[in-house]
Amino acid sequence: MNISYRHLRAFIEVAHSTTFAEAAAKLHLTQPALSSSIKKMEQELGGKLFERNTRNVSLTPEGEILLPNALRLSRDWDNTFSDIQNLFAMAKGQLTISAMPSFAESHLPGLLSEFHHMAPNINLRVVDVVMEQVVQEIRNGRAEIGFTFEPEHKDGLIFDSLFTDRFVVVANKAQAARFNQKPSWRECLAFPLVMMNRGSAVRKWTEAELCRYGEPNIVAETGQLATLGKLIKSGLGISIMPSICKPQMEALGVIALEFVDSPLLKRVGLLRNERRGLSVSAQTLWKLTVSHYESSHYESSQ
Repeated sequence: MNISYRHLRAFIEVAHSTTFAEAAAKLHLTQPALSSSIKKMEQELGGKLFERNTRNVSLTPEGEILLPNALRLSRDWDNTFSDIQNLFAMAKGQLTISAMPSFAESHLPGLLSEFHHMAPNINLRVVDVVMEQVVQEIRNGRAEIGFTFEPEHKDGLIFDSLFTDRFVVVANKAQAARFNQKPSWRECLAFPLVMMNRGSAVRKWTEAELCRYGEPNIVAETGQLATLGKLIKSGLGISIMPSICKPQMEALGVIALEFVDSPLLKRVGLLRNERRGLSVSAQTLWKLTVSHYESSHYESSQ
């Protein structure tokens, strides 16, 4: 069936007018062009939609049945394309992003505040999960942008580095006093350790580095940074974590100390699915974030 939106609008306008001449004027068409459009629509449908005489035009019973459905279709058409225009113009919509907790708490609020000023009608949904889940959210298409450490396996992913993070020792005041100013990896082995859960990338990286100097004594593990900070504050053990966590740890009353010997360095950046295009709002946030770190020359170790 070959009935266009133009035919639909012509039918609705004639139905709401007393004559073809009146409807043609509203549509900015000639009367013959309007009559031709209605005739083609009737031919496609297989019957008359209007009764015509010299004075007025009225709907046939079939036309009366069609009219409310035509109005609904017209509204749906207008709303659909209006919604898409709004998305392109960032006049409305939703953007889902995923971020590891350390980034979500320290860096993300400022970025999203800046983005909100640019696109106040975009609803932001933040999925605050561990690094491994950030990668999974991007792979599955549940989030458009991820903020995370660089994944070891990037098949099907695009990673754009923002800055390099330098890992630090985190201890309470009494534990920190036992170090010689700046701690070494070997010195850390003299303390019990509290770590992120086994299987997490941060745990894998820190444990591998410690094992170069001896056998670490890991007495507790958790999946939450806040819990880890409280375990350290209680004196249960020290920990080694990204310096991006430093503000959160200091807020909990513990101390972050830089290594005197070879630091553990990992890149933090933006992640997206290579096989999926970014929405206009996601593209805007991506560019804003890259520009922010380029202009600030940020280094987490500073």
